Amino acid sequence: MQSNRFRRRLAVSAASCLALTAMHGANAQSSMQSGASDSFVQLYGTVGTYIGTSKRSGDPKAAFVEGSGGLTTSFWGIRGREDLGGGNAMIFSLESFFQPSTGALGRKPTDPFFSRNAYMGFSTQYGTLTFGRQTNPTYVNMQELNPFGASVVFSPIVLQSFVSTYNGVLIGDTVWDNAIQYSSPSLKGLAVTGIYGVGGVAGQPGVANLGLHANYSSGPFYAGVSLQRVRTPVTAPVSEQDAWLAGMRYKLPFVTLYGAMEGSQTYGLRSSSRTYQAGAAVPTGPFGYVLAEWARTNYDTVPASHGWIRNTGALAYDYLLSKRTDVYAVCLYDKIASKGSATTFSLAIRHRF
Repeated sequence: MQSNRFRRRLAVSAASCLALTAMHGANAQSSMQSGASDSFVQLYGTVGTYIGTSKRSGDPKAAFVEGSGGLTTSFWGIRGREDLGGGNAMIFSLESFFQPSTGALGRKPTDPFFSRNAYMGFSTQYGTLTFGRQTNPTYVNMQELNPFGASVVFSPIVLQSFVSTYNGVLIGDTVWDNAIQYSSPSLKGLAVTGIYGVGGVAGQPGVANLGLHANYSSGPFYAGVSLQRVRTPVTAPVSEQDAWLAGMRYKLPFVTLYGAMEGSQTYGLRSSSRTYQAGAAVPTGPFGYVLAEWARTNYDTVPASHGWIRNTGALAYDYLLSKRTDVYAVCLYDKIASKGSATTFSLAIRHRF
């Protein structure tokens, strides 16, 4: 009972904070538009839900589900900026995942309150330096290299990389705690990012994570490369993994093409993986898009008896009702070589605010 009362009080407090933040953000943005100050606080986010049947390769039966998120995991956030003069600014971002289908916070019970991002730092002409819980840049690059973006529900390469129920081959989360990140300004389309996850555990330096990333954008062409080393505490079954991601996107008048490759080497489990992905986004008019993607992962272990091959494909139609709201239908195919195939069908809606 006490726990329920505390949750209700927390929800009321959070709602009050959001209302005050929205009012302050509107006033701050009005000041910016009048040229008074380069400072603001803004409330924003995305809410989405989907309904349909869900089945993975090897499942005995399909489940009829209403799920949260879809093409984008639902979240709300507060971000701000204060002008410090000379082209420098203090910035912050606090973002929380939530589940519209149940009202629960986070993606799972173990998520912290600000589960998506919680950082502050400085923006200068020489780049941006931030400290705190931050989205893994490998995941950010992956979003640009496939037509289903950040979706942990429908994107084949994201499913095969980060989602445990699809044997995600990359250890670690899409968000890193205790991270220090530097992002360079774009130089003729080229930008680089470095991130380091401070371990913070006495006598266990092996929990630190490291990532080096680059992306290049020029007109219709985009390319991204990511290298990361993820370490878990020395008491965990998996001790260390090196992984890489490389791919490109090219926009033609009638189609946008995507392609990516990914690899990993996990030392504690003596395993390795290779993932290949191709996709396309085809406009069907001013308001509609057909999205298609296929990913294949070869997972090898020592001994070889534990290896597997997984193929996952997705086909969707996305229709824009407005600049902020879209509806879409998705068909997802999944097949592990040693198991039967499975198909998922979903209808969904998403709104950005």
